[in-house]
Amino acid sequence: MEITQTGILEVHLQNKAESISIKSDEQIEKIVKALSSRTRRNILHRIQEEPMDVSNIAANLNMTEANISAQVKKLEEAGLIECSYTSGDHGVRKISSIKFNKLIIEF
Repeated sequence: MEITQTGILEVHLQNKAESISIKSDEQIEKIVKALSSRTRRNILHRIQEEPMDVSNIAANLNMTEANISAQVKKLEEAGLIECSYTSGDHGVRKISSIKFNKLIIEF
């Protein structure tokens, strides 16, 4: 049995209002690396239902805010989440929300 590659790797991200197709090797690598971490996948699960700030995510996952902040940054750089800022009790809160609800990888 011979397996041949018939196309290029392509990533499709979809939400209710938008669908994008990514063919850039660099961006695809960022997405795959972001998803390779269990912590980052857990963050995605936590913010699926409602946006959360770093403090709440850290408390939910029983991790430090510094660690969660670094993980959120990688998810944001991969384009998988959106972050906004709002006033908090002790400064600014970074609110993370899921950007896409569907990821399709095609060859």
